[in-house]
Amino acid sequence: MRKIAILLAMVAMLGVAAGCGNKPVASPPDNGNEVDAAMSSGAQGTELQEVQQSGSGTDETSAANADAPEAEVEKLTIQVYYTDDDLMDLKPKSREIEFTADRSKYESAFEALQTADDGLLSLWEMVVLNTVKFDETSGQLNLDISLPDEARLGAGGESLALEALKNTMFQFDEVKQIELTLDGAQVDSLMGHVDLEHPMSR
Repeated sequence: MRKIAILLAMVAMLGVAAGCGNKPVASPPDNGNEVDAAMSSGAQGTELQEVQQSGSGTDETSAANADAPEAEVEKLTIQVYYTDDDLMDLKPKSREIEFTADRSKYESAFEALQTADDGLLSLWEMVVLNTVKFDETSGQLNLDISLPDEARLGAGGESLALEALKNTMFQFDEVKQIELTLDGAQVDSLMGHVDLEHPMSR
């Protein structure tokens, strides 16, 4: 009887084992699809984050620009010197100039010297102003210019042009000397007729 019981128990165990073997095995998860989905989700998240950061940066830049103070504009009325059709003498005219920390009053005064009206002529109209520098220690105003052919004048015109420049710039009390150079170099004569001092003094 004991042997029969043991045999029955073994048969039952074999049956259970056989039943377990017939159960369908769960298919492994599609790791590829999950990875793709995760990567896609991550990429979208990154793009969204970049867009948000970009928008935030633009807002911050706009806010910074809005908060940045504008350069203060100062105005000054000066006498600027021109001539007439006869090129015989100089004619002073009151002009208002504007200047800022980025644009000196000397540059604005030179620009005014280049623009005449009311029947007057500018002796510096065709001259190209390259640089303007002022040395506060020495009181020297350094002007470097270029002279196109159409800017060149005769002896009388050259003399008046230099006088117009000195009269215009020397009305600024701090300007004691004017160093005028042509394309970065000192020249004996600006247009070949009148000796040019280095520097020109009051």
